[in-house]
Amino acid sequence: MAKLTLKTIFSQLKADLIGKDSYRGVTLSYAWLANQFGHFSLGFFPTIWAYYVYTHNWHLKHPGLWAAITVAGVWSLFECYNFLGPLLKKKQSASKFLYVPSGKYLFEPNWWNVGYDTATDVLFFILGAFAAGKMFEPASIPLWANLLFALLLIIFPGRHWYLTKIYQQKAVYPFQFRLSQWDFYMEPYQVNLVKDYLATAIKNKSHLLVFGAKDQGKSSLGVGIANELSIQQHCCVYTTANKLYADFFDSNNSDWSWRNCDVLVIDDINPGDPITHELVAALEFLHMLDQYQAPHLENRAVFKNTAVIWILGNQSNTRNYRASWEKMIQDHLGVTQYTSLVLDHQGKRNA
Repeated sequence: MAKLTLKTIFSQLKADLIGKDSYRGVTLSYAWLANQFGHFSLGFFPTIWAYYVYTHNWHLKHPGLWAAITVAGVWSLFECYNFLGPLLKKKQSASKFLYVPSGKYLFEPNWWNVGYDTATDVLFFILGAFAAGKMFEPASIPLWANLLFALLLIIFPGRHWYLTKIYQQKAVYPFQFRLSQWDFYMEPYQVNLVKDYLATAIKNKSHLLVFGAKDQGKSSLGVGIANELSIQQHCCVYTTANKLYADFFDSNNSDWSWRNCDVLVIDDINPGDPITHELVAALEFLHMLDQYQAPHLENRAVFKNTAVIWILGNQSNTRNYRASWEKMIQDHLGVTQYTSLVLDHQGKRNA
């Protein structure tokens, strides 16, 4: 399956650093770079201000060092508060400055992932603070210490997060969404089905068929699952059915496409309520996959060897759409590992 190459990474870095975003848009990797530069600046400039406060109001032996320690400490405490709030509290927060969701998560956030992100932010705050303190206290804060700290920060967490953002943006999701944000009602056994799929989908090349009417959260559920796997640095691709129909006939075998991914999300195959009939039936989808000819073995093999999330329409009471799609992927595509999920809730849990 597709993996990021050094050429791709440096091309993305070049695109993020050179050029104007006012006419080309902002990528996730660019936003991450800008965000960390902002964290560095929020450590750097307050340290300068704190230094002048200390020198004019207190007679400290090393005001630059103490200014850096103060600012680094304040930001560290703030980030800990910002991280531990949603982790430890389960009730709605009355604070306007701290987001704390109400109730329990249906799908728990990956707290190690959130903690690693928080720690990375804190390290950039500290780097900015001590870079400013170095200007005033060259003897107290050795240059080599700042340079070594910056190098380690770039090589380890910096590399991890920059690559993760590239994995996310190359999936071409229509919106940014984490699975923990999915806040519709779901039966406990369905929650477990989703969790099992997330844990085993890539290894087992399993398929997930999501049925439901309009406004049941089908697309956001599919994007949320795939995005979690993108964050684990797996190759994921989001597409709509209409776009994929044309891609079936495209012989271009690019490095990052539906033919070379770990997870494929196919959205809007059928619309759901208030449209109660199938616009595209299972066998019609298969005919397009086969390019309206004999079985296209290469296209079929892609589906058999890829984890696929199918976003489908209603599970009708008068016609068993679910059975026809399950039969198609099992009998014609050779998929043995699949799960069907029918969403029929009446709204969001906290609505």
